[in-house]
Amino acid sequence: MIEITDIAAASLLRGNQRRYLRVESWLDETLLDDDIPVQAGVEEVDRSSNVPERLTLTVPRIAKRTLDGIRYNYTPGETNSPFAANGQFLRVLVGLGIGNDQTEWLTRGWYVITESKVNGDQINVQAGGLLWLIQEARLVNPLQPSGTFKSTIQSLVEPALTVEFDSVLSDRSVPASVNYDDDRLNALNATLAAWPATAEVTSEGFLYVTTTTDPSTVSLELSAGVGGTVIEATGTSSRDGVYNAVVAQGTLADGGLVRGVVYDTTGPKRSGGPFNPLPVPLYFDSPLITTQAQADAAARSRLDTLRRTTSQEFDVEMVPHPALQAGDRIEVDGVPYIVEQLSLPLTAGGGSMKLRVRSL
Repeated sequence: MIEITDIAAASLLRGNQRRYLRVESWLDETLLDDDIPVQAGVEEVDRSSNVPERLTLTVPRIAKRTLDGIRYNYTPGETNSPFAANGQFLRVLVGLGIGNDQTEWLTRGWYVITESKVNGDQINVQAGGLLWLIQEARLVNPLQPSGTFKSTIQSLVEPALTVEFDSVLSDRSVPASVNYDDDRLNALNATLAAWPATAEVTSEGFLYVTTTTDPSTVSLELSAGVGGTVIEATGTSSRDGVYNAVVAQGTLADGGLVRGVVYDTTGPKRSGGPFNPLPVPLYFDSPLITTQAQADAAARSRLDTLRRTTSQEFDVEMVPHPALQAGDRIEVDGVPYIVEQLSLPLTAGGGSMKLRVRSL
């Protein structure tokens, strides 16, 4: 949840909620435009995607700027055009009216422009979250880490992303046998899974690495049917891709096999339950696992991730809440859920905010 003041939080509950949008375009350290007119925009986040964040904007091709009254051509033809895909980044801020003609601005995130197309008098802009930089930057040569988990992650993502580590994480050395091929993002995810840890890009543009537990603090309390909030079951169920046990395997210092096994003992698809009287395991191998404790921890972490795919899911439609983020814990009528996906309209006429949440 993006931190906001109590005054701003109260303003979101009012029926006459006032929201504003500001989109900036940057190239390196140069601010190209901080007064971009946006006709429509949506921010979408899906925690199951390699690059969770996606931004879609519709802007006029030619528009008069509010600040100086000059008509500006936004066609992405020039190298330093605000919407060219030459390394331009978009910073998205949402403003909340808090009374007395004051506005509190929240940074929703930073995005790298992936495509801009002229469509008549409009320009359709597509942008992705900052992990897009890691996904497209494959390793030129195989990487054999020689340091620790922290230094390995830094070598995989910096200088494209600055990394911040949670102080609760305990760093350790990477075994000499580890070798990553050309997929930089896959190497990052494999390192995180074996640690175990998780990483997300913050709204301020940092890669924050922390533990893999679900949040315990409630970010937002909602009531079904009140204030335009609606909750309903998605109505889908499948056995495909469902596991209720994890086997994490690694290699001991003497070359022997180490194995950590964890079973899911709760929920309708629990191991030994009616879903299947026998366990349905997912196997996970990593050369970064070198002790029994590491194998057990990696297995538990991967099982926590798998529970996201087996928990009951609901769709929530609500009045837009610009401080809410994927991964937040919310309560609906006192029942806790985790936000897995969100779609936030950035303009006033964009309609309601949509969430996909999973039960805890």
